[in-house]
Amino acid sequence: MQRIDVKVANKKAGELSFEKENNRYVFNYTQKNALISLIMPYRLSSYIWKNRLHPIFDMNMPEGYLFEMLKQFISKEYGYIDDFLTFSYLCPNIQSRLTYESWCAKSDVVSFNLTDILHNDTKDTFSKLVHTYLSKNAISGVQPKSLALLKDKEFLSTKEYIIKTWGEEYEQLALNEYFCLKAIEKAGVKIANIQLSDNNRFLVVERFNYDRKRDEFLGFEEILALLGKNKEEKYNGSYESVAKTIYSVTTNKQESMKSFYTVVVMNYLLKNGDAHLKNFGILYTNDFKEIYFSPAYDVVTTMVYYYKDRPALTMFGKKLWFGKKELLKFGVQECYLSKKESEAIYAKCMESLKRTIKEMENYLKTNSEFQNIGSKMLDIFRLSLDERTYKELPDELVRNWN
Repeated sequence: MQRIDVKVANKKAGELSFEKENNRYVFNYTQKNALISLIMPYRLSSYIWKNRLHPIFDMNMPEGYLFEMLKQFISKEYGYIDDFLTFSYLCPNIQSRLTYESWCAKSDVVSFNLTDILHNDTKDTFSKLVHTYLSKNAISGVQPKSLALLKDKEFLSTKEYIIKTWGEEYEQLALNEYFCLKAIEKAGVKIANIQLSDNNRFLVVERFNYDRKRDEFLGFEEILALLGKNKEEKYNGSYESVAKTIYSVTTNKQESMKSFYTVVVMNYLLKNGDAHLKNFGILYTNDFKEIYFSPAYDVVTTMVYYYKDRPALTMFGKKLWFGKKELLKFGVQECYLSKKESEAIYAKCMESLKRTIKEMENYLKTNSEFQNIGSKMLDIFRLSLDERTYKELPDELVRNWN
């Protein structure tokens, strides 16, 4: 039976295997003091997941664009494809707190200059990145993206980045996400380090799972994994369940809940309908003394592409674009905040939205290529200023777009 060695701090922690006849994924600890996941404490008996990878491994599996490319390559190379084979192929190249050895050899990969990527954001450049790093692309999400090792001349270091791009279906997605993440940053929440390429074709995102001060990788787990779910269930849940999970595992509970609440409010104001269970995460140190809400990531105004879009998860049992009253209630009842704290955070979010509107209005004066998507985003943001609850965008607003 083929196995994958799972390591923590380069020391073997356990073994992952696949019982094909029973379609079972089995993990066994071989080291007592080497926890691989916050929901998988050490035990002598096996951790068995039927029909699917354990969540801590599954969260590295590609989706959409990357999965289709990998599926074609792996099927041609091995004559079949399943999740264990795909993970076996990818895992030796994963750079994280957990590292792996599998029967698939680790690939030798080259690095590119960050400056060159920012200056040459063409389709050919992106295609070259995808093919170069195909064996490293253990990242999820359906939009075109690729991991890349980039040399940063300023800091004289080579780090992992995620390069995101867009096609006709999601026009100007890089700028869309850039403005949304910067809005969250203005509201006081840390975001991943991001840069736009010269022609706004790429959003270059630095991986945030490495601690420079400690010179070690931090543990990272998506809320989806902490709930024991797999990628097919990422829309199956509630923001209440996310809040409870964050509160139950973090060590700096008050700070983490404030950050989470800010991100939720901003997702509603920005009308991001893709804030699902994979798009909230937890970081932790190897000694587990610090467990906290991760920087914000993957935030986009989705309603410019799907004007009938709804929130990805339920709040108070419904998928509605709630306004001020309900969002304040959520902060008090579900995020363990006082009324005064909730109101202060909400006010800061509204101020961030207003500042973002002004910035985008100025940007559109000199950047005509963003006019279509940018003007629609502004319409949506201005709608949020009335602080009311909406089921979907008003018909008269959508008619103005056509």
